[in-house]
Amino acid sequence: MRKQIAIPVSDSSLAAEARRMAMNLAQSLGFDETGAGKVAIVVTEAAKNLAKYATGGELLLRPLERSGINGLEIMTLDRGPGMANVSQCLVDGYSTSGSPGQGLGAISRICSLFDIHSAVGSGTALVARLWAKPLPKNLPGRRLETGVVCLPKPGEEVSGDDWAVDHRPGFSLLLVADGLGHGLMAAEASAAAIKIFKKNTHLDPARMVEAIHSDLRSMRGAVVAVVKVDMARQLVLFTGVGNISGCILSAEENIGLTSYNGTVGREVSKIREFTYPWPEGAMLIMHSDGLATHWKLSQYPGLIRRHPSLIAGVLYRDYNRGNDDVTVLVAKGVKEEIR
Repeated sequence: MRKQIAIPVSDSSLAAEARRMAMNLAQSLGFDETGAGKVAIVVTEAAKNLAKYATGGELLLRPLERSGINGLEIMTLDRGPGMANVSQCLVDGYSTSGSPGQGLGAISRICSLFDIHSAVGSGTALVARLWAKPLPKNLPGRRLETGVVCLPKPGEEVSGDDWAVDHRPGFSLLLVADGLGHGLMAAEASAAAIKIFKKNTHLDPARMVEAIHSDLRSMRGAVVAVVKVDMARQLVLFTGVGNISGCILSAEENIGLTSYNGTVGREVSKIREFTYPWPEGAMLIMHSDGLATHWKLSQYPGLIRRHPSLIAGVLYRDYNRGNDDVTVLVAKGVKEEIR
């Protein structure tokens, strides 16, 4: 499975490096010359904005796959001055620095998905998606859209965290796993959890965690949380072992999801499935302990209405502990499919 890449961008030389890495990744994903050229434009314009305006700017690249078609998600995160009027900044010819002002407008036209959140004084987050080939028009719609950030501890080659999502008619299954420690052995444990998940998508969360617990006995353990979002019944089934945090946010209330202490594959005090309501328009957020727990979406006006990738990205940007692997998975109920 191709992993997410994070590239710090603080000057124009690093912007050029980001473009090179994005082009190489696009080509490995099967983008033709025209498609790879579009990726280059998006990354160049987005990275130039980071180098010019941002503080602590970072560009994230995440491979996508849908019905056998590969794609690429490009996200930029910064702690720059932010935009007072996002709509104005999207108009071609508008610039605050005397440049031609084509960047954001060009990105929004090229991509199959474009979304942005910005707040004066706290920074900007941008997400764009491109596909190697056009997605079929008759693809079945999804009622749950997801976004994720999953990155290793600084200095590590691989992340000990992992995640998976499986969409089925009427429901979706989601998993976040955090292998004990860091590095390759932690990554092997979380990858084993993902493998069991993908082989057993017919199981409800409690039985899924039991299967993972049995399989991980021969290797380093992991903390794991599995969620089934049943849109047909408007319910969430949740089983967690260890310190994967989870909550359901809705207009009615915010509900914390209950996990039991323990380590899957080693010692588990109890495996139990909890049932929660899934109101219309609800959102699920799950994250490993690489993210601090004191975040509040209410601090970010309008963010709750943005794409799940932007929500995951902003939480990562502002609450990443910086000393651990980190995963943030966000899922939102949607009326229409987002591509």
